[in-house]
Amino acid sequence: MAIDMSQYMDIFLEESKEHLTILNKNLLELEKNAGNTNSLNEIFRAAHTLKGMASTMGFEDVADLTHHMENVLSALKEGVLTVNSQVVDVLFQCFDRMQFMIDKLESLGASNLDNTDLINMLEDIQSGNLDQNLNNYAAVEEKLEQTEDKQLIGFDLNSFDITVIKEAMIAGNNIYYARISVDKDCMMKAVRAFMVFKSIEEDGEIIKSVPHVQDLDEGKFDRDFELLFICTAGLEEINHRIKSISEITVTVTEFDESMLTVVNNDAKSPKVIKNLEVAEEVDVDNKQPHKARKTVRVDIDRLDMLMNLVGELVMHKGCLEQIGATNKIPQLNETIEQMDRISTDLQSVVMIVRMVPIEQVFNRFPRMVRDLAKELNKEIDFIMEGKETELDRTVIDEIGDPLVHLLRNALDHGIELPEERIAAGKPGQGTLILSAQHEGNNVYIDVQDDGRGINSELVLAKAIEKGIVSPSEAQQLSDSEINRFIFTPGFSTSSEVTDISGRGVGLDVVKTKIESINGDISIETKPGLGTKFRIKLPLTLAIIQALMVSVKDEIYAIPLSSVNETSLINQSDIKVIQNQEVIILRGDVLPLFRLKHILNVPGEDIAQPQIYVVVVRKGEHQIGLVVDTLIGQQEIVIKSLGKILTGISGIAGAIVAGDGNVRLIIDIATLF
Repeated sequence: MAIDMSQYMDIFLEESKEHLTILNKNLLELEKNAGNTNSLNEIFRAAHTLKGMASTMGFEDVADLTHHMENVLSALKEGVLTVNSQVVDVLFQCFDRMQFMIDKLESLGASNLDNTDLINMLEDIQSGNLDQNLNNYAAVEEKLEQTEDKQLIGFDLNSFDITVIKEAMIAGNNIYYARISVDKDCMMKAVRAFMVFKSIEEDGEIIKSVPHVQDLDEGKFDRDFELLFICTAGLEEINHRIKSISEITVTVTEFDESMLTVVNNDAKSPKVIKNLEVAEEVDVDNKQPHKARKTVRVDIDRLDMLMNLVGELVMHKGCLEQIGATNKIPQLNETIEQMDRISTDLQSVVMIVRMVPIEQVFNRFPRMVRDLAKELNKEIDFIMEGKETELDRTVIDEIGDPLVHLLRNALDHGIELPEERIAAGKPGQGTLILSAQHEGNNVYIDVQDDGRGINSELVLAKAIEKGIVSPSEAQQLSDSEINRFIFTPGFSTSSEVTDISGRGVGLDVVKTKIESINGDISIETKPGLGTKFRIKLPLTLAIIQALMVSVKDEIYAIPLSSVNETSLINQSDIKVIQNQEVIILRGDVLPLFRLKHILNVPGEDIAQPQIYVVVVRKGEHQIGLVVDTLIGQQEIVIKSLGKILTGISGIAGAIVAGDGNVRLIIDIATLF
C-alpha cells in the first residue's frame, strides 16, 4: 500500500530549512579557514541528511544535487581535493539552488528543476577541470532567473475547497485562476483589489485569494495577488471585464485538474515563533541533570490572538477600576487587586512567549556581507555580537530591511579598499560589527565599521547644494546635526550610481522604517576612524506604559519611553524668541509647543497662572509639550486606527479607556 508522504511535508520543510542554515553558516566558516575540519564535517552531515530526506519524500532533483555535493565533500574530507575559493563558490551556488528548490516546494508543492549545470560543475571539481568551465557561473545565475516561477505563494486549499472545485467541474461551471498586478504608482491598491472582486462577483464566486481577502482589503500586499474563482462568464468576457479596471495588469487562465494536483500538494509549513524549555536531560560527563531545550511549535496567529485577549483583559481591568472608583465599592478593591496581579503575570508570560532571538535576523547577513565584499574587492572581518538578544516578533519582522541598508552602506561607503586602508596606516582588512544588547525596556542595535567615517564638510556642501539648508543657517550647525542630513530623502554624496548605492535612497527609508516602530537612530562618527549607527528599539509594540494627559476636554496618552520629565511652570517663565515660545530648563533653552494648537483641540481655553509641561525627546533633541493636566501613568493596549486613518502625523494609534471612550496616543517621532 502506497504511503501518502504529503502528511510529512511540514516536517520536511522545517528540517530542510534548519539544515540549509547549518550549510550556510559552515560554508562561511570553511571559506575563512580552509582547514576547519569541523565545518567540513557539519556541511557533509547536513548535505547527507538532506539527501536522505529528499529521497524519502520523492524529490529527486534535490536528492540528486545533494548526492553530487556529497561526492565532492567526501573527497575534501579524505584530502583527495583541497578547499579553495572556486570550490567554495560552487558549493555556495549549490546552496542557493537548494534554497530555491525548497522555497518552490513550500509554495507550489513541487520544484522539478534541471540541475545538470551545477552537477557538471561538481564533477569538474572532482576531475580537476573546473578552471576550463568557469563561464558556467553566469549560466547558473541566468538559468536560476529564467526558471524562477513568478507565481506568488500558491493556494492552501482545504477539503471543503477541493469539494467545491470538483462539484463545479462536474456541473460544467468555469473555474479560473487570475493573477493581478497593481501598477507601482497606484495610490489606492486596496480600492483596485475591491473593484476586481466586484467585477468577478457579478456572476461568479471567489474560492480563494492570496494574500487573504482581509489583507487585500487593508492594502497589506506588495503589488500582486492571485484569485481562484468560479464564474459563469466565458474566459474572454471575464478577461475583458477585469482588464477594464485602470491601474492593473491581469492574466486569467482556465483552471484544470492538473493544476488542482499542484495546488492540493501545497504544504505551507506552520510559522514557528518560540522554543520553550521543558523536561530534563542527564549530562553524560557530569552525571547531573540539566534543562534541555525542547520546542513547541506555535502558529503566529494563535499568539497574536492570545496577545489580543490579554489586551482586552487589561482594558476591562481598567473598566473595573473606573467602576470601583466612581461607585466607591470597597468590596471590589480586593478583587481588582487580585485581577491586576493575575493580568500582569499573564501579560508577562505572553510577552516572553512572543520574544524571539534576534539571531533569526542576524543569520541572514554573513552570506550577504561575504558576497558584497567580493563584489567590491574588499577584505572584511564581519563580527556579530548579542545574537541571543530577544525582541518581540512584531519588531523582529520590521528590522531586517533597515539593517540590510546600513550594512550595505558601511561596506560601500564606509570601509575603504585594502590599498587605501594600508596607505592610511590601517590593516588591509576592514572590520564590520553588528551587535545587539538590552538596556532597560529597549534594545540597542549597533552597526559599526572602522572605515573612513563621514565627511561632515562634504555632507554640508551637498545639503546646501540641494537647498536643504541655507549657507547662513549652515554656520550654526554642529557636526552631529550636519551628519543627520544623510537621512534626508534623495540625499547622496556618491558621485557614481552603482547597483549597491548612490541613488539617494536607503538611509531615509531606514529612518522612516525605524520610527514607524517607535524606534530611533543616531550616528557617531570620527573621520578616518569609522562610523557607528545606533538603533534604539522598544521591546514590544503591543502593551506599553504611557503618561495620560488632558487638553481641554480631551485625554491623550504619551508613551512613557519618550518622556524625559514633567514640570509645573509659571506663565511668566515663558519667553518668546523668534516667534517661538521657550523656557530655560536647567540652563538649556527648551522650545514649547501647546498640544491644543498642534492637534486643533476644540473647546474653551482656561486661563491658568501655572501650566504643566511634558518634556519629550527624540534622539538628542527635546521639546516641551504644554498640557492642561497630568492624569498619571497607565498601562495601555495599543489599537490600530484602521486603514483610513493610518499615517496621520502625530498620532500613533488609540486605546479604549476604562470608561469606554477612545483616547489617542501621541506619536512623538512624527510630532517632531
